[in-house]
Amino acid sequence: MTALSKEYLLLFNAVTDAERTLAQLRETLLEAQRQAEELFLEDEAGDDPPAEP
Repeated sequence: MTALSKEYLLLFNAVTDAERTLAQLRETLLEAQRQAEELFLEDEAGDDPPAEP
């Protein structure tokens, strides 16, 4: 089995960490989007219809 160089291992680990961080960020953003949509729909449902002139 061929040993991997220290440089390759360093880069591989950094890329892996970055991918993990981006996946967590994506989940955080999706959850914020879901919450914002729920708030919007709740607010919209609570609005009174506009008065007729």
